[in-house]
Amino acid sequence: MAAKFTSADVLRELEAASTPARAVGAARFFKTGPGEYGEGDLFVGVTVPATRKIAQRYRDLPTPELLRLLKHPAHEARLTALLILIDKSKRAEPNTQRELFDLYLAHTRYINNWDLVDGSARDIFAPHIRRSRALLTRLAGSTTLWERRIAIIATMALIREGELGESFRIAELLLDDTHYLIHKAVGWTLREAGRIDRPALLRFLETHYTRLPRTALRYAVEHFPAATRKHLLRGEFQSEPSAANTSTGSGRTRKSA
Repeated sequence: MAAKFTSADVLRELEAASTPARAVGAARFFKTGPGEYGEGDLFVGVTVPATRKIAQRYRDLPTPELLRLLKHPAHEARLTALLILIDKSKRAEPNTQRELFDLYLAHTRYINNWDLVDGSARDIFAPHIRRSRALLTRLAGSTTLWERRIAIIATMALIREGELGESFRIAELLLDDTHYLIHKAVGWTLREAGRIDRPALLRFLETHYTRLPRTALRYAVEHFPAATRKHLLRGEFQSEPSAANTSTGSGRTRKSA
């Protein structure tokens, strides 16, 4: 039965779930205008929950059809493809996981907005992350914005396991990046690392304070108490020793980009 599914079936469902007004709003939100980071991206206007439901129905879509979706101009089609790819990877044997991982890496040109990166990189990299040091280094040095963002977001797979070293390493490689979407991703990742080991985060921030983009710093310290944040934003790392050694637990605040 699954072999009868095609990308055309998925696209018909996406079209049926779309609205023109939502497409206009999404295009504005994801900055698709001339000179913006999402320039030229096409939205048909499907909500993320609806897209997830469609992806679940087509979770057994054959890989060649999945690739057609991933290469489709519609943003929601590419998101659906990535959701299916993640689901396939989670259910797959190691050899198939590797094939799906290689497929992902070979098609990063289509993973070309922050939601596509953030919704896929951690889970796709998770089975391979401990063997991906050189790959992450290469991605962090890419001329492509989205590959650099993949590099830092992928390390969230290790943060989830309580391992922070690779996140700090990639964050350091990206300190001089000029794009604010990298600043946000670095800050978000540092924040999540700090939820596990606040002293380690503070050491990183103090060491790199003069190079750390302001946006990254603000994201990294947003889980600290307000008074502590003020000191940290001014580069005062010895002012709140009691707060520096207190974990805030596992609560998370999602960013918009």
